[in-house]
Amino acid sequence: MYKTKKGIVVPLFSIILFLSSCISNRSLVYLQNLEGDETLTDNTLIPYELQDYRLQYNDIISIDIKTTVEFINQSFVITGGMQGGMMGGGMMQGGSDVYYMTGYTVDKLGNIELPILGKVKVSGSTLEEAKEAIKDELKTIVNEEIYIRVKLGGIRYSVFGEVNRPGKFTVLQDRMTIFEALSNAGDFTTFAKREEITIIRQYPEGSKIHRINLLDRNIIRTPFYFIQTNDQIYAEPLKQREFARTESASQNILLITSTLTTVLLLLSFFR
Repeated sequence: MYKTKKGIVVPLFSIILFLSSCISNRSLVYLQNLEGDETLTDNTLIPYELQDYRLQYNDIISIDIKTTVEFINQSFVITGGMQGGMMGGGMMQGGSDVYYMTGYTVDKLGNIELPILGKVKVSGSTLEEAKEAIKDELKTIVNEEIYIRVKLGGIRYSVFGEVNRPGKFTVLQDRMTIFEALSNAGDFTTFAKREEITIIRQYPEGSKIHRINLLDRNIIRTPFYFIQTNDQIYAEPLKQREFARTESASQNILLITSTLTTVLLLLSFFR
């Protein structure tokens, strides 16, 4: 009877230990040299795979135009107060956006509407190509020297799922790595599935879903090391997450304890 009792109790305790098992350190450490990949040692120069961003619907761009004709200069000056939400380092969280009032938004047809010039097609263009398109339009009314600067109105992205501070962010800079983006969101929780992060990335033709592994050091070589504006970053939970939830954990432990107690009582009764 002891063997029978032991044969039942041991598996039950094994289930408890399995459900409450700790998450391995290997599942949490970023930028590892994973087995099967080329080893990238420390201090190795890793080239970036940088792609020129192409403008698309709903992008906001900042345009600065200077000529020797003053009324032309004044026509392109748009004033707007900075709304709340600015945080340290030029980062805003939530819906606030300084460029929403002062920038130019790409419409559904891929155009921006500029003072004097009217609509200019920019969708599918790089920032440099958009700059040249605006300059060509200006040359039809201005014969003087023209200075034009075209920039994205910050990088807008959202992070959700197993992160400590999910939300929508706007960062006033030209480039940002995915790790910088995650730090703004308070990093992943312990239960995030870091080896299978989802990025929903927008393109002029539509959206694509990409899967990336942040445990792999080779992420630096991919087009996803630097995020793009409008990126949506999602971290799905590990299986241990459900058991670890406060309400679920107490229920699971109670159920397992009750089952174990019942089995032991039955074994004692038939002994």
